[in-house]
Amino acid sequence: MRFFAAVMAGLALALPFQTVAEASADPVSWLGKISTAGQRLNYSGTFIYQSGRNFETSRIVHMVDANGEHERLEVLDGSPREVIRSNREVKCVLPDQKTIIIDRSGSQRAFPARLPASYAGIAESYRVMLGDVSRVAGMDTQLIILDPRDDLRHGHMLWAEVNSGLLLKARMTDQAGEVIEQFTFTDVNIGGEIDASLLKPSYERDGEWRVIDAQGSEVAAADARWTLAAPVPGYTLKSVVKRPLGRDLGEIVHMVFTDGLAAISVFIEPMDATHRAGGLGDLSTGPINIYKRVVGDYLITALGEVPLHAVRRVGDGIEQLPAQ
Repeated sequence: MRFFAAVMAGLALALPFQTVAEASADPVSWLGKISTAGQRLNYSGTFIYQSGRNFETSRIVHMVDANGEHERLEVLDGSPREVIRSNREVKCVLPDQKTIIIDRSGSQRAFPARLPASYAGIAESYRVMLGDVSRVAGMDTQLIILDPRDDLRHGHMLWAEVNSGLLLKARMTDQAGEVIEQFTFTDVNIGGEIDASLLKPSYERDGEWRVIDAQGSEVAAADARWTLAAPVPGYTLKSVVKRPLGRDLGEIVHMVFTDGLAAISVFIEPMDATHRAGGLGDLSTGPINIYKRVVGDYLITALGEVPLHAVRRVGDGIEQLPAQ
């Protein structure tokens, strides 16, 4: 693939640090180091998200204690937003709307904890290679390159701090090697004590706030009554969640298919005479591709940060199981 050819030149560069050379004998081992660091280390810092011409700056604080993982992410640009996580519970705070949305985190995590605990399957869908050592946010980092084995997922370049393994920079690329999106720490502190007060919301809940519980109920795949009839290489079903839509409106089924890094979400919601599907077919918004179709009385919406034809294959492959 063109992306593969474009990055091969970087692999020939000599690594200037003996400790890095020793640790890099197995490129896949770096995935484990990145996965562990993002979930088990204390860290804080500021990073920039780039997608096309859009830039967004966020501040993150992550702490691990006897009670598990705790994190606060504050978006510093535009409308104020905060995401506060305690283990699997996630609260999205929208001060301008005086709204709090409560959900639970799934297998897919946000930067810098982008790799799941079970990372081994990633090598089945990507060629895992080492690039050069370079500096990010004033720290030495090892570049790990994930080149897709097919056209059903994008390429990834991960820069991990050489000692801790914490991901300091992550880039998603298309087949031509062009940047789709990128996260980059501009400053970061790794390890040490974290003041618990930094994890608390910065906005006072004065007056009436609306609290939306979007957690839903996890169900077994067999109870979803929907299936991916034609498997898509590399993608497996990781979770099924049902959420009520309201009185007499039924429920929405949310299925997540992932290769360990890329993920495709499928939302299945009932339609009635007053709910007509609009905008069927393809749609793109930033790095996210969306595909909609109707199956009987249901609207199927598939979306993900993956090539459009991958989203289509999953969306077209969803079928309803016969009632038992």
